[in-house]
Amino acid sequence: MATAAPRRFCRCACFCSQNLYVARYGLHLRFRDEQQLRRDYGPLLRSRGCVTPRDFQQLLEELEQEVGRRRRLGQESAARKAVIASSYHPARPEVYSSLQDAALAPEFKAAAEYSGSPGADLEGLLQRLETVSEEKRIYRVPVFSAKFCQTLLEELEHFEQSDMPKGRPNTMNNHGVLMHELGLDDPLVTPLRERFLLPLMALLYPDCGGGHLDSHRAFVVKYALGQDLELGCHYDNAELTLNVALGKDFTGGALYFGGFFQVSETHQVGPGRRECSCLNRTHPQAPEALTETLEVDHVVGHGILHRGGQLHGARPLSTGERWNLVVWLRASAVRNSLCPMCCQKPDLVDDEGFGDGFTREEPAMVDVCMLT
Repeated sequence: MATAAPRRFCRCACFCSQNLYVARYGLHLRFRDEQQLRRDYGPLLRSRGCVTPRDFQQLLEELEQEVGRRRRLGQESAARKAVIASSYHPARPEVYSSLQDAALAPEFKAAAEYSGSPGADLEGLLQRLETVSEEKRIYRVPVFSAKFCQTLLEELEHFEQSDMPKGRPNTMNNHGVLMHELGLDDPLVTPLRERFLLPLMALLYPDCGGGHLDSHRAFVVKYALGQDLELGCHYDNAELTLNVALGKDFTGGALYFGGFFQVSETHQVGPGRRECSCLNRTHPQAPEALTETLEVDHVVGHGILHRGGQLHGARPLSTGERWNLVVWLRASAVRNSLCPMCCQKPDLVDDEGFGDGFTREEPAMVDVCMLT
């Protein structure tokens, strides 16, 4: 009998030079040095308010700090995870047990069970989901029970209030929790992906790697007055995305969706290099992709399913707090040929855990009979 050996996942080297988000200018930038920054973005930066030498110097320092943070990220994340595992005392230890069916909404279980059944097809699955937009292929389904959402929120708030080290969820969100650092990847997110999302996504998005999801990046984001209030237009570093509203009481903060991100051959940056049609995720063309946006309100316990390349963002929160679990679902079979962030064949760098979902080769097969 043979079984697959553990896979080693990688990131693309572009992580330390591409898509550096600067919130006050609403831009994702590529950064290598000062000369390149002035050449590629001078007029655009001035149009966004980066006018004085002091403005530019502040931006330069901010980008250099972000590059340094990214280079240290894997090592520092592993160190945080080790400290949390050895010293943190959960308020709700039951959420660290293996995912139970009772935590899931009946509609979600039914959709996943149908998707994995013989003869299942897209038409039958769509009868079990809410189609938010047929054109944009955006769907909604209850994912977690109200009780589990409350339990998970209590644990997340307890962790937030603790003195444990905490990492940023991503470059655009400053408040929230990385699920793998908290120790919730293995018991919660991995079984959610493997047992439920994989068969469902295989029917919904077969052309986006839905049947080959082999890794993820999961994090909880928090929006509150005085903290993060909104999220600028962007696309995800993922083939597919699940976004589940966990609570609490809030108004505003609706998701909005624009057009679909496309790789364009028309914009050249240096010999043999393609640039994405939305330059580094936020570009003067972006408003054109958002002329006809679709707004979707959050419903606690419900998840929005969409393609990672769907341009989207979040409107400003008006009152209260909003917590969402976001799962970036990745298929190495798709992304190994094209990094969605730099739009090139990935320049692979070994990384911790799932990395950014790239692999160097298919997994080797190990004969377990030889080990017994």
